[in-house]
Amino acid sequence: MFIKQLYTSCLSEAAYYIESNGEAAIIDPLRDIDAYLELANERKAKIKYIFETHFHADFVSGHLDLSKATGAPIVYGPDTKTSFPIHLAKDGEVFSIGNLLIEVLHTPGHTLESSCYLLKDADRKNYCVFTGDTLFVGDVGRPDLAQKGAEITMSDLAGMMYDSIHTKLFPLENDVIVYPAHGPGSSCGKNLGPNTFSTIGEEKEKNYALKASSKEEFIKVVTDGMQAPPIYFPVNAKINKEGYDNLNNVLQQGLKGLSVKEFKSQLTDDTILLDTRNAVEFTQGFIPGSISIGLEGRFAEWAGSILPFESPILLVTEPGKEKESIIRMARVGFNNVKGYLNGGFHAWPNAGQEIDMIIDIEADELMMDMPHDENLLVVDVRRTTEFADGHLKDAKNIPLDEMTDPATIADLEETQNLYVHCAGGYRSVIAASLLKRQGFHNLRNVIGGWSKIKEQEKATIVKETSVLN
Repeated sequence: MFIKQLYTSCLSEAAYYIESNGEAAIIDPLRDIDAYLELANERKAKIKYIFETHFHADFVSGHLDLSKATGAPIVYGPDTKTSFPIHLAKDGEVFSIGNLLIEVLHTPGHTLESSCYLLKDADRKNYCVFTGDTLFVGDVGRPDLAQKGAEITMSDLAGMMYDSIHTKLFPLENDVIVYPAHGPGSSCGKNLGPNTFSTIGEEKEKNYALKASSKEEFIKVVTDGMQAPPIYFPVNAKINKEGYDNLNNVLQQGLKGLSVKEFKSQLTDDTILLDTRNAVEFTQGFIPGSISIGLEGRFAEWAGSILPFESPILLVTEPGKEKESIIRMARVGFNNVKGYLNGGFHAWPNAGQEIDMIIDIEADELMMDMPHDENLLVVDVRRTTEFADGHLKDAKNIPLDEMTDPATIADLEETQNLYVHCAGGYRSVIAASLLKRQGFHNLRNVIGGWSKIKEQEKATIVKETSVLN
């Protein structure tokens, strides 16, 4: 028996490779499938099944391309309806992988078709369970992703999840390993734990949701304080249900190196100019109108949260990072990259073209400027809960994922000097680029963000207890 977790940190996503006696199965593959094919080839195994735990909302699955490449059927649990051929498994149906068995456990709650896969070893002992977005380490899946038009509430789904966990997962032995689809940082739960696997016993003991004394308490604790899901979630769920273009076609279209002249000719009003270089490099110089989303952070999530899916995209990347940028965008459903600037950013000023910059300042400079500038406004782009847990007095909270809505910045004035910060410096550069794009140029980016600001002796810090309680 061979099991490998293939974890993608920027999406907090875990896919799984299972193998026995030359037969393999993949659970919840990402859209770029080379890693699975290469692993099977290295181990001289044939991929027999592709198991999907549910319609993923936070990334585009590789189920279709992997099935075409291997001939393996795509397996979904009960209540699944798709626009492409699948093996619609029954609750309790068993599949063989070499001398291993995989049993389908239908566990509606996160979504209606959500299913877990229980793996039994060669001795038919329950060994591990692949829980998808039903059960995480320290958390459970969010129950608010019912598709539009479905006459079902978040509380209904939470109640289903309670029943699913207590009838299908609680009876399993305490030493059964829990392999979830996501780890820390994922938006598919409220607050996932720091690890990417656990055991049934550990979750019974430590998971806040599983310690609920009743179904009613479970529904309450799971639904209380639920943040709205990222706006790209329904887009990705729809793509996974209806199908998508082959990734090779997306790459062929996007991997077109454009000269400065060709690049300029494609910069129409509806074109998104995306710069994927490191945030520190971006602030020192960029093409006017660019949006910064650096590859060093949670790139795909922020692309999906703030960029329109229907607009054509032109890329500026670190030379050699063009393919990575396109693949990571494709993971959340972007198929419309039209090319990249040949030679990277420096080709632009070398051709005599105008550039823009964002001024970086240290946290102590912010403290020195605040008492002497009546037009200074601190713009904190962290999440509402982060802001509530501690922020500078009189700071304005505009969460980054809300910044593309004109209403959220309507009361900002061009005469104000905007000092933008987040927790550590990644999100603030994205925010500053968005503000620049919308005509605000009197701005500063605070290096190190809140992590440095809160260390300043002169910082007046307040909390929003009404939000935290």
